[in-house]
Formats: sequence, structure tokens, C-alpha cells
Amino acid sequence: MAEFLSPPDLSKTLLGVGEKKAALPVPKMFILGILAGVYIGFAAHLATTISTGPFEWFGVQKFLTGAVFACGLMLVIIPGSELWTGNNLMTVALCQKRITFGAMLRNWVFVYAGNLVGSVFLAVIIAKFSGLLSGPVGGTAIKIASAKTASANIGDLSHNFAFFFRGIGCNWLVCLAVMMAVSAQDIAGKVWGIFFPIMAFVASGFEHCIANMYFIPAGIFAKDFTAAVEASKLDPSALDAINWGTMWSYNLISVTLGNLVGGAIFTGMVYWWIFVRGTKEA
Repeated sequence: MAEFLSPPDLSKTLLGVGEKKAALPVPKMFILGILAGVYIGFAAHLATTISTGPFEWFGVQKFLTGAVFACGLMLVIIPGSELWTGNNLMTVALCQKRITFGAMLRNWVFVYAGNLVGSVFLAVIIAKFSGLLSGPVGGTAIKIASAKTASANIGDLSHNFAFFFRGIGCNWLVCLAVMMAVSAQDIAGKVWGIFFPIMAFVASGFEHCIANMYFIPAGIFAKDFTAAVEASKLDPSALDAINWGTMWSYNLISVTLGNLVGGAIFTGMVYWWIFVRGTKEA
């Protein structure tokens, strides 16, 4: 057996993957979505922890943060769960008319909702009950959340424009990581296939909507701890700008749309056009 699938075979394999995802019962979709939200949240908390401390070598710290964040997609792909950003690749099956738009949309809606529930659920556990965000790590969580809603206190919508394009870059790489994991025929191959694109998107500063479903709530909850607020060294106006409204209006809406373009169009549809359109299906 080959160690990995060729690009044409991989693209055709995505047809069956899309069909299976579209056929999942709604309760399974939602619960698997919750699990993926939790798994990405675990990676986000680990990345927050790695980013805390006096270590100031910008490039090295970015690399390390991206390196540990890669474990999130490994947890999603190998044990199995449903991640909205990866499911953007269902457009391969849609374009080949193997699934309907309604079936794909149903999956996206329930998986996205499950991802949100799982991410916030983990943020509640870590912030409210574990005590892990009550000090310097909480300060880092607040700073990360502030950076993701940075212009909310001055109403600068150019922030949304920039984050839309950061979202495109992110899910372009995430979907390539998913494709490389599907292509690999053993666990080691899947791990390495996931590692480099995910490390690249985090270290590059791109934006992932599901990760932000953990990062921003974690920052919101961490504001309850005086030591975390002091560690963040943010002024009151910046702290006030971190809230549930700005999470959507200054981040998740624009990042989600960017992720959709990067994954569903620039990856899924492009690979369908190149390798599946007009060919005999496997």
C-alpha cells in the first residue's frame, strides 16, 4: 500500500468523506462538534500558557505557540470529531453533486454551533473552576482577547477587513492540513501532515474562528481576576472592549467569512476543479 494518496486520489476520497458528514444524524453532528470545540480549546489554552512569561524572542515564541497548537487538529482528526473549518471541504462533494447544498448547510450550522458550545464550555471550566487563569496566564488570555477585538473601543472597522483576510489564510492552511492527514495512511504521517500547516498559520498570525471561540471567552472570564488584569497591563478602555458583543462584531463574523472563503472556495472548490471535475469517480 502507498504511504499516502496521490492528489487525484485524495480529492476523490473527499467525495466520500463529504457524503458521510452530510449523512450524520443531527445529534451526532452536534455532539461531535462540541468535542471538536473542546479539543481546539485545549490547544488554545496550551498556546496561551506557552505564550506566557519573560521569553521575548518574537519569532521563536511564535513558532513554539504554533507548534503546540497543532495538537488541536490532531485531536480532531485522529480520535474523530466534527470541526466546521475542516468541513468546509464538503464543497468537493457538493460540486460533484454527491450532496445537496441543504445537507451541507445543515452540517455546517450544527457543527459550528457545537464547536461554539464546546469552546465556551472548556473556557468556563478552565477560567471558573481550575484557577489556571487567575494569574499570569490569565493576563496573557486577556491580552490575546484584546488583540482579537483591538479596535472595538474606537470603532475602527478596518480591523474587520484585515481579519477577513487573516481568516482566508488560516483556513486555506487548515484545510490543506486536513487533506494531508486524510492522504497519510498511518498515524505518524497524519501527525506530521497536520503539524506544519497548523504551525504555519498560527506563527503567521492568521485567524481561526473556532480557536477564537475559546480565546475571547477565556479573556472575558479572566477579567474577573485582579491578578490577571494586573498582569495584562491593559488600560480600562481596552479591557471594556473585550466582551461578548465585540467577540462577534469585531472578530467572529469577519473571521468566519474569511475561513469560509479560504476553505470552501480556495481549497475545496479549487481541488475539485483540478482533480475531480470531468473525471471518472473512484
